Amino acid sequence: MAFADYQNEIYFDGLRGVVPRLPMSYAELEPLAQAAMPPSVRSYVAGGAGDEQTQRANATAFGEWGLMPRMLVGASERDLSVELFGLRLPSPLFMAPVGVLGLCAQGGHGDLAAARAAARTGVPMVASTLTVDPMEEVAAEFGDTPGFFQLYPPTDRELTQSLVRRAEAAGFRGIVVTLDTWVTGWRPRDLAVSNFPQLRGHCLANYTSDPVFRALLAQSPEDDPAAAVLRWAQLFGNPLTWDDLPWLRSLTDLPLILKGICHPDDARRAKDAGVDGIYCSNHGGRQANGGLPALHCLPGVVEAADGLPVLFDSGVRSGADVVKALALGASAVGVGRPYAYGLALGGADGIVHVLRSLLAEADLLMAVDGYPTLADLTPDALRRLR
Repeated sequence: MAFADYQNEIYFDGLRGVVPRLPMSYAELEPLAQAAMPPSVRSYVAGGAGDEQTQRANATAFGEWGLMPRMLVGASERDLSVELFGLRLPSPLFMAPVGVLGLCAQGGHGDLAAARAAARTGVPMVASTLTVDPMEEVAAEFGDTPGFFQLYPPTDRELTQSLVRRAEAAGFRGIVVTLDTWVTGWRPRDLAVSNFPQLRGHCLANYTSDPVFRALLAQSPEDDPAAAVLRWAQLFGNPLTWDDLPWLRSLTDLPLILKGICHPDDARRAKDAGVDGIYCSNHGGRQANGGLPALHCLPGVVEAADGLPVLFDSGVRSGADVVKALALGASAVGVGRPYAYGLALGGADGIVHVLRSLLAEADLLMAVDGYPTLADLTPDALRRLR
């Protein structure tokens, strides 16, 4: 698939007097999308932990690396396809889970819009546990593009099992267990507007549609929404330990991926426990401030994973960022805020535009700098700028 063709589409549209409706760069996209969001949603999506130093460092860390150009390699055709968990994907890009994605859409169904964008682009979506619409309805929009289910394991094991079984039945192709959000980090922007969306009853469809969760309620959530929110708050946030991994592994035969791994020792231990993939991420800087940029952690995690697939997100803003993460060893690269902002401005079309732009830039960068395949993107392709 020639992702660079998106550039030609835009230029040829210009010959007919048609210019892009949406911004072509993240720097232009971000303020417009934030202005289109209600203050409560804007604070949740844009904000990070503490003074947001780690969030900023995630993005600026990519600028510490430069790609070394190689000439006369005949990179007229590039192959960005990747094998991941037995799937052949057209590119290594995926949509990282965003917990209030549903609220980012003007119509309030952003998870469905993202799933439709996945179907149109071939870019897999990792659907959050915290969605406006039930996982079954989200998965039904994927078309031929595989999707993954991100799990916040509740404290109730029967409910956890029910969520996983539903994800299997809905056709998700892997379970991504988030490890760093059993308690929410200190988020000044959300605190300043006293807003935590789930406590207001938002994005809880996977719980209120679950038979185990409903059985835990004295009344149905339709009759008493406040009771459902209270029960959710009591169940959310399971501080998992290594002793819980055998139980998690036993829940499914789907690929099991652990999200939030940044230390090489944790990657080794996870591999020894039988997981299928490591997801190197610091939650985009939303959970803990004062830490390392996730990109700094990636090479050590890749080495420790010793051949196990390593997914990555945190700070990805451009196609160049995608290429650099791949060169540092990522098997697949997740984008978060950019596609959420595309959704806020243009719905599913906005997401498609953002994803195609990222892929076109990555494809063209590989062409110009002489890296025709992902296998050519190794750490030797990069140089430290400082």
